[in-house]
Amino acid sequence: MQLSMLDFSIIVAYLLATVVIGLVLKKRAERSKKDYMLGGNKLPWYMLGLSNASGMFDISGTMWLVTLLFVYGLKSAWIPWLWPVFNQIFLMVFLSMWLRRSNVSTGAEWIGTRFGHGTGAQLSHTVIVVFAILLGLGYLAYGFIGVGKFVEIFLPWEVVSAYLPFSVSPQYVPHFYGVVLTCFAVFYSVLGGMMSIVWADVIQFVLMAIAAIVIGVIAMNALGDQSLLVPDGWLTPFFGTSSSLDWGRIIPEVNDKIVSDNFGIFHIFFMMMIFKGVLVSMAGPAPNYDMQKILSTKSPREAALMSGSVSLILMPLRYFMIAGFGVLAVLNFDKLDLMVNGQIDFEQILPSAINEFVPSGVLGLLLAGLLAAFMSTFAGTLNATQAYLVNDIYLKHINPEANAKTITRINWSAGLLMVSVSIVLGFFAGNVNNILQWIVSGLYGSYVAANVLKWYWWRFNGTGFFWGMVGGLVPALTFRYIFEGVFDLYTFPLMLLLAVIGCIAGTLLTKPVDDETLKAFYKNVKPWGFWGPIRDKVMAEDPSFAPNDNFKRDAFNVFIGVIWQTSLVILPIFIVLKSGLPLVVTAGIAIVSTIVLKKTWFDRLPQDVVKGA
Repeated sequence: MQLSMLDFSIIVAYLLATVVIGLVLKKRAERSKKDYMLGGNKLPWYMLGLSNASGMFDISGTMWLVTLLFVYGLKSAWIPWLWPVFNQIFLMVFLSMWLRRSNVSTGAEWIGTRFGHGTGAQLSHTVIVVFAILLGLGYLAYGFIGVGKFVEIFLPWEVVSAYLPFSVSPQYVPHFYGVVLTCFAVFYSVLGGMMSIVWADVIQFVLMAIAAIVIGVIAMNALGDQSLLVPDGWLTPFFGTSSSLDWGRIIPEVNDKIVSDNFGIFHIFFMMMIFKGVLVSMAGPAPNYDMQKILSTKSPREAALMSGSVSLILMPLRYFMIAGFGVLAVLNFDKLDLMVNGQIDFEQILPSAINEFVPSGVLGLLLAGLLAAFMSTFAGTLNATQAYLVNDIYLKHINPEANAKTITRINWSAGLLMVSVSIVLGFFAGNVNNILQWIVSGLYGSYVAANVLKWYWWRFNGTGFFWGMVGGLVPALTFRYIFEGVFDLYTFPLMLLLAVIGCIAGTLLTKPVDDETLKAFYKNVKPWGFWGPIRDKVMAEDPSFAPNDNFKRDAFNVFIGVIWQTSLVILPIFIVLKSGLPLVVTAGIAIVSTIVLKKTWFDRLPQDVVKGA
C-alpha cells in the first residue's frame, strides 16, 4: 500500500508539531538545570505516567512483541519478563518513593546521598556515569535500528532516491531513514528538555490509543467465526518443560526462529527470568528515562502513583494492538512480505502487516504514532543520558559555576554527541533482537548486585559498589565473545557471582560509610532491609522516629501487583481472540487484584508525603 496524501499529511503534521513544541518550550527549559532535566518538578504524576508509558510504547519493542505473539501465542506474555516488565510493580509499591525522597537530579548524584563524598563514593559515581552512558547508547542504537527497518517498507528507496542528489547502498537505507527521524527527535528534546518530551509524549499517546483500538477491532472483524491455524498450545499461556509449539506442518520456518531465540527449554528460561527479574527489580530503576520521570515528580507519593499508572495506561492498549497485528499476520501470512536479502525476517511482521491491512487515513495515524513512539523513547533516553554528561561530568568536574546559558549550550552539545555515537553503533549492530538481548541480559545483569545491596545493606560502601559494577560490566562486555553462541540470560549467574564477589570484597576490605551520611540517608529514604545498627543509632537520637516495618506488606503488594499487571497483558489478547471463558476468568483476576491493591497499596500510601519529601 502506498501512502495517500491524507496519510502523508498526518505524519507531516505530527513532525511539525514536535518542532513547535521544542520551540515553544525552549525558553522555559533554559531557566535552570532543574527546569531542563526535571521539568522544574512541576508536572503532575498522571502526565509523567502517560509520558513514561508512551516512552515504553516504542517502535522497536512493538516490532519485537508482535513477532513474539505471532511465534509463541499467549506464551509470549511471559517473555517481556526479560526486561523485566514487572519492575514497574516494585517501583509502584515502594522503590519510587524511596528514590524520590532523595531530591536529586540523576542516579549518579544520588550516590552522594548514600555513600558520601570520599574516595569510594567518587569511584562509584564514576562507574554509574559510565554505565548510564553505555545503557543510553545501547537504547539509542536499538531505537535507531528499529525505526529504519520500519520506515523502509512504507517509503521504498526507489521512490525517495529520485528526489535526492546522492545514492545509498541498499544495506544502509534503514540507517538513512533512522538518521532523518533522529534529527526530529533531537530537535525537540534538546531544545525543550523534559517539559518538551512530556508534551510530545501526550500527543503521541493519543495517536497510538486511537490506532490501537482501530487495529484490534479490524483483527476481531477479520477473525469472525473462523479459528486460527496455529500449533497446539499457542492459545494458552501455560507451558511445560518446553514451549511445546511445533509449526512444522504450518510454517516450518517458525521452528527455526524458535531455535534461534533460545526460548525452547521454556521452564528453565522462565525460572531464569524470575531469578534475574526479581533481582533487577529490587535494584531499582536503571539510570535511564524511567528514573528521570520518577525524579521529575512533585513528591514521593506522586512518584508511586506515576509508576503505578504506567502499567494501567500502557498494557491494555499496547497489547490490544499487538494482538490485532498478531492475529492478522497469522490469518494472512501468505500475503506478508518478510523477505530481506533472500531470507525471512520475522521482525518485518509488524510493518508488513500495517502495509497490508491498515486502511488509508488510519495508516497515517498509526505511522505517525509509531514514529512518535520511536521519537518518544529516543528523546527520553537522550534526556536522561544528557543529564549524566552535563550534571555528573561537566558541572561536577569541569565548570561547577557555569551559568544557565552555558549549561544550555553544553546540553545541546552533549545531546548531539550521544546521537552521533549511537548512530555509528547502529550501523554495526545486527538486528533489533541482538541489541535488545545485550541490553536486558548483559547490561541490566551487570547492574544487579551492586544496586540491590545499596538499598538493603547498611555496611555496603562506595568501593564495594564500584567493584561490584566493574565485576558486572566486564562480563557484560566480554561474555558474548567468551561464550559465543550461548544465550545471554544463561550466563547471568556467573556474571552475578563475579559482581557479588566484587561487592563483598570491596566493602569488607575498606571502611564503612560514615555514620552521619548513613543516618541522614536512612531517616530520609526509610528503606527496610538490613539497617539494624543505623536504625538503632537514629532512634537513640530521635525516639519519635518510626522505622519502615512494611516489608511483608510490600512483598504481598508486589506479588498481587505482578498478577494484576500480567492480567492487563493477557486480557486484551483474549478480547481480540474472543476467547469466552478464558476472557471472563482473566477479567475476574484483573478486577479482584485491582480491589486488593486499592485496599493494601493505594489506601496506605503515606499522606504526609503529598507536600514533598
